[in-house]
Amino acid sequence: MSGLETYKRIKKIRPSQKAILASGHSESEDVLKALSIGAGAFVKKPYTIFGYGHCRKRGT
Repeated sequence: MSGLETYKRIKKIRPSQKAILASGHSESEDVLKALSIGAGAFVKKPYTIFGYGHCRKRGT
């Protein structure tokens, strides 16, 4: 199961849920789709704690 499919299932249970997506592919189709349905942010793998913190700080 992909991260996008997982996020869609989570949204069915809790529609307001945000997420920080982590992917090795910059702005792949799945990442863009997840962002369009409400995921809060994206960080590219491999990420640092600073990169994750920056996403978190943006309001996710």
